[in-house]
Amino acid sequence: MNQTGKTILIVDDEPLTREGIRKTLEAWSAGRHQIISSCNGAEALEQLGSRLIHLLITDIRMPEMNGLQMVEATRHLGHKPVTIIISGHPDFEYAQSAIQLGVVNYLLKPVKKVKLIEAVEQALVVEEERERVETMEKMVDTRLMQAKTSANHYTPPVQQAVQYVADHLQEQFGMREVANQIHLNPSYFSALFKEQTGFTFSEYVTRSRLQKAKELLLQTRLPITDISEQVGYLTPKYFIKLFKDYEKISPSQYRKQAGGAGDMVET
Repeated sequence: MNQTGKTILIVDDEPLTREGIRKTLEAWSAGRHQIISSCNGAEALEQLGSRLIHLLITDIRMPEMNGLQMVEATRHLGHKPVTIIISGHPDFEYAQSAIQLGVVNYLLKPVKKVKLIEAVEQALVVEEERERVETMEKMVDTRLMQAKTSANHYTPPVQQAVQYVADHLQEQFGMREVANQIHLNPSYFSALFKEQTGFTFSEYVTRSRLQKAKELLLQTRLPITDISEQVGYLTPKYFIKLFKDYEKISPSQYRKQAGGAGDMVET
């Protein structure tokens, strides 16, 4: 399996169907993706809770826990897999419930190989898009982005200050220095900046540095020390402390949990 491979979980209580789907997908995958299986919903939930599953293919009618109940249970997972439902019966109510749960396809047994592979390829495209959205959500500081979006409505001095921060993130600077750059009294500048952006100048700078750090953590393989320097912190220790204060986890944990390694750019 290569680095961009996905994990696909097949759940069906019928051994012949389960193995048939697994063999079909293994032949199609040719080692690109990991194909695993479970014989019931309870066992599948254990797998879903213990490892990252990108695509779930499940039978709808199974003893104890049916496929829809299992899909409902995946809502509580940190990363909800994209789901394909397979059914031996064309049941409108089941299909309607599946749509409400966000299932991306509903296939009827017996499933033709071509239809299965087509559905899996489409589902993985959906999964990739969801992953990109999740990564962006983890990367973006919403309050900061709102402040930046509103920059056109700020007075010229505050606009200049915002631009100065963006242009000098890698450097050391303070509020007084920026106030001097835009020819304002530091106290007046401080009050003006807070009034218009909703942040103290210090917090705005910190959030901007950490926003850039998150982008570098997810999009590059740069060591934490290098990232710390690129966002204007002289010591990694202080950078890590600030990052934990804002994100509640360390930079390395953030990089791991956000799952950006597969899309990292070599630098």
